[in-house]
Amino acid sequence: MGVSCTYPKVGVYLSLLLCNEFLPFVSLEKHLLRGIYAHILVFIRGLCMICGQKVDDTAVLKYDTAVALKYIHKFFSCIWVGVGFRIEVFEPPEVGVGQRRKKLQYKIPYFFRGICGDLRLGNDEMVRLRNRDLKNLLRHKKLYLVLDLDHTLLNSTRLLDITPDEEYLKSQTDSLQDISRGSLFRLDSMHMLTKLRPFVRTFLKEASNLFEMYIYTMGERAYALEMANLLDPGKVYFNSRVIAQDDCTQRHQKGLDVVLGQESAVLILDDTEPVWAMHKENLILMERYNFFGSSCRQFGFRCKSLSELKSDESETDGALAYILKVLKQIHSIFFDSEPGANLADKDVRQVIKTVRKEVLKGCTIRLQPQVDQSVTHVVSIDTGTKKSRWAVKGKKFVIHPRWIEAANYFWQKQPEEYFPINQTEKIENQ
Repeated sequence: MGVSCTYPKVGVYLSLLLCNEFLPFVSLEKHLLRGIYAHILVFIRGLCMICGQKVDDTAVLKYDTAVALKYIHKFFSCIWVGVGFRIEVFEPPEVGVGQRRKKLQYKIPYFFRGICGDLRLGNDEMVRLRNRDLKNLLRHKKLYLVLDLDHTLLNSTRLLDITPDEEYLKSQTDSLQDISRGSLFRLDSMHMLTKLRPFVRTFLKEASNLFEMYIYTMGERAYALEMANLLDPGKVYFNSRVIAQDDCTQRHQKGLDVVLGQESAVLILDDTEPVWAMHKENLILMERYNFFGSSCRQFGFRCKSLSELKSDESETDGALAYILKVLKQIHSIFFDSEPGANLADKDVRQVIKTVRKEVLKGCTIRLQPQVDQSVTHVVSIDTGTKKSRWAVKGKKFVIHPRWIEAANYFWQKQPEEYFPINQTEKIENQ
C-alpha cells in the first residue's frame, strides 16, 4: 500500500517543502494524465511522495538515479514535536536578498518517523539546489572543499596494534574534556588512538573563510562523526556535512554526486587518488600522514613511523601548511575576475591546471634513456645508468623520482640536492 493511502497529505507536505510550489495530491492515473510526472522530485523507498505509488521504469525520473536527501545536510533537519516530527528546510537566499534564509516547516505524523534517512531527491531537484547554492556561495566569495580524514587530516590506530616503541603514547593522550587544545586522543569506546595532523586546527580555521567544507571518508559513520568531533568540537566548520561509507553510491569509490556543490566549484583534498576515479581534475593529492607504525606497515613501508621515532611533521612547514597556501592561491585566481564577469561560468578545475603547470615551469624532464640537449633533469635511481652518466657529463640535474613526487605534493619545485641518488656500478643498458 502506498503512503498516500494512509496519510495523503504527506506527499503535499514534501512537494511543497522541496519544490516551493503546490502540486495537488492525486492518484497515479490522474498524475500521469496531467503530464506532471516530470515534476516528481522526492521519493521514499521507491515510492513517489506526491502520489504514493511505486516508481517504475516509465517514470521520467527513476528512483535509482535519485540522491538520498540525507546527503543534503545543510538544508534538512528533523525535530521531534509531540507525537510527530517537524521537517525544517533552509534554502539559501536569492542573490541580492540579504542574509536571511527561507525556512519551511511541516509537521509529519509520528508514523513516518523513519522516513528521514530514506528520502531521495530526483536529479532535476539536485540541479536546482546546486545552482542556487552555488550562487549564494559565490556571492560570499567561497568555493567547496571536500576533505578526507585518514592520512590527510589525522591518523588513527587500534590500541592492539600499538608497537612497544609506541607504548609511551598511552600516557601522553589529551583530555576529551578540552578537545580544542589537544592533538592525541584515546577513544576507549572505539579501542583506538587518534593523532591530529600538525597545523590542522589552523588549517581548518583559515580554510573556512574561503570554502564551505565537507568531510568525506570511506570509514563508517560512527567513526566519521567521532573524528569530526575531534576536529571541530564546536561544529563551526562542518556542522552535519559529514559523508561516510554508507553514503557512497558506488562501491570503493567516492563521488561528488552526494555533495551539494557544482563540480566546477569543488576542490578535493585526499591522500588516495584511485577512489576519485571520476573527479581527478578536482583532486589535490596529499602526502600521507603515517604517524603510527600500523600505517607504515599498511602501506608497505619498512621503516619506523613518526611515533616510533618520537617525532612529527613540522607545524609551520608541514604538508597542511603548504597545501593551505596552494588553496589560497587557487581561490585568489578563481575570484580575480574582470568586473562584470559571471563567476558561475568559471571552472576551478581549469585554475588547478594553471597553477599545477607553474610548479615545474622551465624544466625539461627525461624519464627514458633517450636524451637531448634540451633536457634539464634526468630522473634515475642509479648513477651508473647511461642516461645518468650523460647527465653528469653535460652538467644536467640527476634527480631521484621522489623529487617529482615532492613537487607534486607541495606544488613547488624542490631543491635538487635534497634528492640524491645512489652511487653504483656502471650499467650500460639503462
